[in-house]
Amino acid sequence: MSPSTRAKRNPMTARRGPSLNAILTGVVVLVAVLVIGGVLLFNRSDEGGTAPKEALFPAGAHTLSRVEGDKVTLVEFLDFQCPACASYYANITKELERDYQGRITFVTRNFPLQMHPLAVPAARAAEAAGKQGKFAEMYHALYDGFDQWAVDGQSTSDDLPRATAKFEEFATAIGLDLARFRADVASPEVQEIIDRDVADGRELGVSSTPTFFVNGEKFQPAEGTIAEVEREMRGKLDAALAAAG
Repeated sequence: MSPSTRAKRNPMTARRGPSLNAILTGVVVLVAVLVIGGVLLFNRSDEGGTAPKEALFPAGAHTLSRVEGDKVTLVEFLDFQCPACASYYANITKELERDYQGRITFVTRNFPLQMHPLAVPAARAAEAAGKQGKFAEMYHALYDGFDQWAVDGQSTSDDLPRATAKFEEFATAIGLDLARFRADVASPEVQEIIDRDVADGRELGVSSTPTFFVNGEKFQPAEGTIAEVEREMRGKLDAALAAAG
């Protein structure tokens, strides 16, 4: 979700206009539309061309699927506390990971947004798990357990102690050395990885999550349902695979 969608507008104007209740009602309706349908939209822009591989897929970047030669790549810039990212995971990317396993290189990059107070701690947990060779397991745990740490009722959670306890619970469940996990979570090296991902994302024009690139080209779906977006993304991947031979 773009940070701009959270910007608050001053309902008071110099001229006479709609009532405060009317404005608030409109905001509620807009938010509902964004949650139901607008969750499908992300980082649409008029920029074209192919992004440089070194910015999309640097050495050490995590992959959920890897193919020799990386002939077809899907790169996702994500925020672990982003509701849109969680929705994409549940409805699209988890299935893409399964269905295209061994056929494409699926790369994940961190792009935590300031609007999500637990996004950086979650990214640290994922990167710390990666230090023990289990990034994918923590990636899945964070999204599969999204409701357990990322939200508080219908609101975005800022409860760091609760989230930290849950991250350590995930770490134990996937078989990590907990003492090492805790040390890596707090390490400057892990933060440097996250900072590098964010810097690369900004260089590529990423401003919201999730943002995808298929073979270096930013994926910008037509507005529609999540099922329609999934079909469009699969179409892009299938076309790239066909072209790659």
